[in-house]
Amino acid sequence: MQQGGLVVVASGIDSEAAELTQREMDAGQRLATLMFALGKQQAALGHKISRAGGVDRSTIMLIKQLVVLGPSRSSALAAAVHSDPSTVSRQVAALVRDGLVERRADPDDGRASVLAPTEAGLTLLKEQRMRIGDALARVIRQWAPEDVDTFLELLERFAVDHEASLPAMINECATFVVRSEGEK
Repeated sequence: MQQGGLVVVASGIDSEAAELTQREMDAGQRLATLMFALGKQQAALGHKISRAGGVDRSTIMLIKQLVVLGPSRSSALAAAVHSDPSTVSRQVAALVRDGLVERRADPDDGRASVLAPTEAGLTLLKEQRMRIGDALARVIRQWAPEDVDTFLELLERFAVDHEASLPAMINECATFVVRSEGEK
């Protein structure tokens, strides 16, 4: 495919993706636009809440990930949040200092340590979720109850399907190569 002097080559796209209808592609583009907009809105909300509460967004993200992963090494946490290990190491040091995360002996290797949220970290996460949950409830409070139920059921279904498809989406997007027209 050619775009403004560039040849766009998509490698590794399976036949299922190649057989999308125009309607499906349009829906995918619309969904991508909406997800991007929601992501920006949630980031802005998270930033404002973090500033007001004196809690950095990365604090909530790391504690939340430790809850999902369970006690984990710093390297596994960095991989899970798609961040540089040295950055996560600095952030974790602050969380340990603030009593939100603790280091424990790794049960598989006593020379290493794993990270786990403390009660204070779990309380902070719970309070953050409550504030955001309350704010989102206000967004849909005027909706008909059956519309809320339908929306939540479909969004939950989408989240499960999205997570299951994530490795393929990452692979597909990572193998998308843009080359100048003259390159082979």
